Amino acid sequence: MTDAKIDRRGILRGLGAAGLGAATGWAIGADAAEAATPPNVIVVLIDDLARRELGCYGNTFNETPHMDRLAADGTRFTAGYSAAPVCSPTRASLMTGQYPARVGITEFLGPAGDDFLPTSFQTLPETLRAAGYRTGLIGKWHLSETYTGPVRNRPGNPWSHGFTDVIASEQKYIAGGDYFHPYFMLPDLPQRLPNEYLTERLNLEAVDFIIAAHQQGVPFYLHLAHYATHATLAAPQPLIDKYAAKPGAGQPGRNPVLAAMLQVVDDGVGAIRATLDQLGIAGDTVILLLSDNGGDGAVAPSTPLRGAKATLYEGGVRVPMIAYHPAAPGGRVVDTPFSTVDVMPTLLDTAGVARPPGVHLDGVSFAGLLSGGAAPQRDTLFWVYPHWHNPGAPTASVRRGKHKLLRYLHDGRTELFDLVADPGETANLATSLPAKTQELQAALDAHLRDVDLFPPEPSPANLPVLVTEQEFDGGLGGLTVLAPAPEQRAGTVAAAGGALTVAAGGAPAFALLRSDIPATHTDVAVIVSQRSYAGAAATSQDTLFAGLVKDAANYFLVWYNHKLKRVGWDVRIAGVLTGERITQLDGKINYPGPNARLACVLHGDELTAYAVAANGWQYLFTADAGRYARLDDPAVRAQYRYGFGVRLDGGTITVERFAVRRR
Repeated sequence: MTDAKIDRRGILRGLGAAGLGAATGWAIGADAAEAATPPNVIVVLIDDLARRELGCYGNTFNETPHMDRLAADGTRFTAGYSAAPVCSPTRASLMTGQYPARVGITEFLGPAGDDFLPTSFQTLPETLRAAGYRTGLIGKWHLSETYTGPVRNRPGNPWSHGFTDVIASEQKYIAGGDYFHPYFMLPDLPQRLPNEYLTERLNLEAVDFIIAAHQQGVPFYLHLAHYATHATLAAPQPLIDKYAAKPGAGQPGRNPVLAAMLQVVDDGVGAIRATLDQLGIAGDTVILLLSDNGGDGAVAPSTPLRGAKATLYEGGVRVPMIAYHPAAPGGRVVDTPFSTVDVMPTLLDTAGVARPPGVHLDGVSFAGLLSGGAAPQRDTLFWVYPHWHNPGAPTASVRRGKHKLLRYLHDGRTELFDLVADPGETANLATSLPAKTQELQAALDAHLRDVDLFPPEPSPANLPVLVTEQEFDGGLGGLTVLAPAPEQRAGTVAAAGGALTVAAGGAPAFALLRSDIPATHTDVAVIVSQRSYAGAAATSQDTLFAGLVKDAANYFLVWYNHKLKRVGWDVRIAGVLTGERITQLDGKINYPGPNARLACVLHGDELTAYAVAANGWQYLFTADAGRYARLDDPAVRAQYRYGFGVRLDGGTITVERFAVRRR
């Protein structure tokens, strides 16, 4: 069929039939030659879509007839899961078949730095391309975050991971939404449609890609990754007006703008299926539709599930997931948990493409289920999210059977839920089911050791080798005093009698103490013990630092501000300061008095902060240093020295011990 026979805009307006044509090829028993033809594979990935927003999951306000039809013709999962509660790690799991913690991407990749999906990971499109597939990415990638230089030369770019076609994928950071042409994140993308709306443009590109691949006569893998429905929400005004006029509009769960955005996504699903039908390849094509994480709690509630995006409660990771396989009966509802880590093995087995030799896959293949068979044995699923990202907290969880255990990493709190009897996670069974709690605690501990994400707690038992120790009995002992900006003064620094003192002397001061010992190891802890803070004499800065120091313009430090009861981390590269304050801990922590310590533990290219008062070490947060410098590279790491610092507006801070320990 030629281009002229396809009315693209007509299809996109929903004028084409969404039903399937005659089944052909491998799926329904054609001749031997046709049966050997690999299937086409389409993945439709929607951003921040809560499960309850689709009609087939019970929504009565939004209109999603094409996605509902896909579920009626295929398989709808009631326990479909994203591997993370935010987008980048879920996308990494889908591409690699591995848990985000194993890949090393556990948080969304921000606008600064150079963290990315390394090419050392064999990806789904890379494997399919090697098997003769044309592989197309249309839309959001968010796995290469260096926004300088030519796009195709950036580390982790989608071409380097096996895509032959990359269309309308961000060149600049996606930020908080960008939906009408001209697009700030796609400055080189020319307009194709009047008053162009990005979601409609992506739908059009998807139709064109399918037609082009079909005319080429090769099987294709299409990864259509919508930027919708990520906030800030925006949609064509006539569609917004349509939903704003519906009864109940504006009430919780009835957002007219979200509904309008979702209708355009849904039109695209209809357009894709109509195109497959017109080309006569609907019976040769497998479709998987899902969301990258739960919905944004500020946009739409996840009711009846608890939590939302950025949490490991079900509302953050339990997502809409629909699969269509032309050989399978329609209308099936499957309760077996199916995760994005399962996508790569499932689609490779469905396509009859051998798995990459020597590549570890965490996922389970659901290929037999998709084609009409029974669900595979699913033992256990894991999640690790070691970040403070409002509304979430650093957590890890495990689901085995009907039970799910969730652990708060900061304070060790544990919750156990029966997801069959209590999908809303309202009743904590940890105390009433101690054996099950212990079983899942052990499973989670084993998983955390397996993925090797967290450094050991900075105790002598875990880090037995003492690299250096300063107790300040007679001078600075090889420490160099630096004075970073903005103060550019170190104050008065003295060391004697078992204490190092830093005094502001009536003006703000920032003293960095850099050792002469290169940072030659990972799994190393930089530990600072304070004796007293400046206290009432300080107006806002009463802060202790620990970490890696190159010079006054280059350092990686975690910090604790005793005056404001606040923690965070600072990165300064070539004089430019970035980092993060962990706002969710503001005012909630207190590490004063004897034996209080702050530790920065380097593990790979991540910094983890711990603090201790009277009751032992307490996990604070993990910072992804890799986005600023590859500290897992020995040559890069060796440019830095172990160090600590003090920043104060007035008064005196006293430090009594500086130590570095490693395995």
